[in-house]
Order: sequence, then structure tokens, then C-alpha cells
Amino acid sequence: MPPLQIRDYSWQQTESTVYLSLPLRGVRPRNSDIFCTENYLKVSYPPFLFEAFLYAPIDDINSKAKIGNDAIVFTLYKKEIGMWEALSLASVDKEMMQKIREKSVLQAQERAQELTKAKAISKRENERYALKIMMEIEEDERKKIENLKENERKKATEDLEAWKAQQKIIAAEEEVKIQREVKICQQKKQIEREKKKSKDKTNHIKTMKSKNTIKGLHRIGTFCIILYFQEFMLSLIWVLPPKGSSANSIFSETLKDDCVPAPRSVGNIKIQFTPRVFPTALRESHVAEEEEWLHKQAEARRILNEDIPELSDLKEEEKNPEWLKEKGNTLFGTENYLAAINAYNLAIRLNNKIPSLYLNRAACHLKLKNLHKTIEDSSKALELLIPHVADNANARMKAHVRRGTAFCQLELYVEGLQDYEAALKIDPSNRILQKDAKKIRNIIQGTELE
Repeated sequence: MPPLQIRDYSWQQTESTVYLSLPLRGVRPRNSDIFCTENYLKVSYPPFLFEAFLYAPIDDINSKAKIGNDAIVFTLYKKEIGMWEALSLASVDKEMMQKIREKSVLQAQERAQELTKAKAISKRENERYALKIMMEIEEDERKKIENLKENERKKATEDLEAWKAQQKIIAAEEEVKIQREVKICQQKKQIEREKKKSKDKTNHIKTMKSKNTIKGLHRIGTFCIILYFQEFMLSLIWVLPPKGSSANSIFSETLKDDCVPAPRSVGNIKIQFTPRVFPTALRESHVAEEEEWLHKQAEARRILNEDIPELSDLKEEEKNPEWLKEKGNTLFGTENYLAAINAYNLAIRLNNKIPSLYLNRAACHLKLKNLHKTIEDSSKALELLIPHVADNANARMKAHVRRGTAFCQLELYVEGLQDYEAALKIDPSNRILQKDAKKIRNIIQGTELE
């Protein structure tokens, strides 16, 4: 059934504006559809249709339509000032009408494409500006932290130098003390030797006393007096303190009978351990896989795509994928997931071989309920986490859990259970994974019973 043309409309005009009123005739306003270009106006609210090939061009962007009180009221702004003879062109054949319709549709499509491009450019500029602002804020924070670290480092260096100077003074005092004690010990031993020598001479005199005559005894007595006098003088030498020391230093409890030996010479023993990158013990069966994984990681770090227009406005450190990843991690910690995704996006454009970038971006998408993107990023991370070695076990487990969680939220419980079981094979003792896998299994069994 062809639509019914609206004839009972009313319109008024000024030199700059046209006012058009169309009756709705009991049709709900939400069922109406309006299409307007600079030369064509079409209003459809089944079973009624209004179509006007305008007398002159209008500003269709700023023109307005208001629906209410069982009518649609249009406010159309003219592009050129002047009065119209009629609302629509009078002499328009069907061929001309069709051309005007097609031209209007093309104009609307081109304008829609331009608006889409403009919105995309504006969105991209806003994202770049937001990322730049966040980077500037983070840079200021980093400089503050670096200044604090530098001040603490200077303070620690000054304290260390003061401690070293104090230790040198203490070591010098200990050296002087040791030398003094060694000298006293040597003097004591010398006195002991002199005493022993005098005692031997005294015994010899006593032996000679029984054999010699009184004259000999007189001479021996004289000699003994001399010897005793020498012994007395030696005892005086022993009692007198050494120069520069106190009078009671020879009675100090720290003195020992034997001489204090000199300190032993200091030496260094160097021990070289076998280099090991992975935290687990070396196994010959896994050597080839571990070497392949290390080779892939080294190749991934060397790959860098700098042919990106957005990089021209960034600093050198901001072109580092690892720096961008840390930036994204910081933004994720502050629950700014969109900004974190922007940082990960730029890092992936620089280097698309780092699995942790996809894994972290999957976590952001999961927070924002972008479940299909979560599955896509988790799958890409699992593709890059090959071969399976102990160093990437934790990352593989996280990728399976995030993809399994996204599957479950999409009510694809069988696929989600498969990912959780794969995560349990990596970490069988994880109780949280065991509990979640059991819940998913119960849901699947309950669904099958129903």
C-alpha cells in the first residue's frame, strides 16, 4: 500500500527563516523519521509521508525540528536572504525529483563520513592530549622522586665518608696501642733475660765460694755486690714507665706475657657461580626450550617500529615500549583503564612481540567489559608465550584465567572451563583456581540437566 501524502501542512516565512508545521494525525512521535538536506526535506511517519523539494537552499546543519502537541514544527534557516514564492519547486518532473533525491542521499553520506572522520580525529587528538598530560604529570612526579633519591644518596655518601674517617682514626689509635704494648712486652722479656743471666752468675759465685780461699771470697763478695747493684739498677729500669705512657701502664690488665703478633694480611677469594637466568634448577630436557625462549625475548627487545606519526611529538624515553608498559601499569593501578589502554596501544605499535603488553591490555579490557577484545589479547599473548618454560609459566596462567573469565561472562562456560583447567595444569596447588573451576563445572552440569 503506497504511503499517504500530507497535503494539509502550513508554513510561514521571513527573509531569513521558514516555519513549517506538519500534523502527526495521532501517530506516535517516536515512529517519525526525518531526512533533511539543503534542497530536500522528507518526513515519514507511516502510513503518512511528506516530501518537499525546497524552493532555495537552506542551512540544514543549524535548522531545527521540534515534535510535540500532535505536530512537527520545523525552523529552517535560509542560506540566502529573501522571500520565497513557494515552499517547494512548482515545475519538477519525476526524473528531476529522482536526481534531487539521489543527490541529497549522496550529500548526506559524504557529510556523515566527514563527521565520522572529524570525530575520529578529535577523539585521537583528545587521547593524545590526555596521554601527554598524564606523561607530564608522571614526569614531574618522577623528577620529584629522583630529587628525593639524590638528596638521600648525598646524605648517605656523607655519612659513609664520615664513618670511614672515624674508622681511620680508631684504626690509627689501635695501631699506636698495639705498638706500645709490643714495645712493653719486648722490654719485659729483655728484663727477664737479664734476671736469668744474673741468677746464673750468682749460682756460679756460690759454687766458687766453697772452693776458693778467703781472699777469693773477698773478691767474689765484691763482685757480688756489683752484680746486686746491677740487678737493683735493672729493677729500677723496669719500674720506670716508658716515655709518653702513664706510671701504672705496666700493671694494666691488658698486658700479656707474650708479645702480641702483627695482624695477618688481608686477601680476597673470588667465587664464580654458573650463570642461570631461570629461577628453576637446570634440566637438560628443557635446555633447548629455554634457549629458544631467551632468544625470542632478546629478538623482541630489539624490534622497534619508529615509523609512527604520533612519535614525532614524544620524548626519547616515551618511545620506549618498556617505559610505556610501566606507564600503563601505573594507570591501571589508579583504575584509569582507558588511559592505560592508550599507553599499551602505543607500546604495541612500537613493538608487537612483547607478550606482557597484550596480557596487561587484556586485563584493562576485562575491567571495561570489552570481553571479545579480552579474548583476542589473551590469545595473542598465549601465541607469544611459546615455548612453555618456567620463566613464562605465571604469564601463561594469567592469560588462561583472563580468557576463561571473559568466556564465562559471555556464558561460554565450556570454553571458559577449558582455560581454567589449562591454568590448573600450570599451577595445580592454586586453591582459587580450583574453586572457580568447580563453580564453572557445576554451572555446566546444571545447564545440561535442565
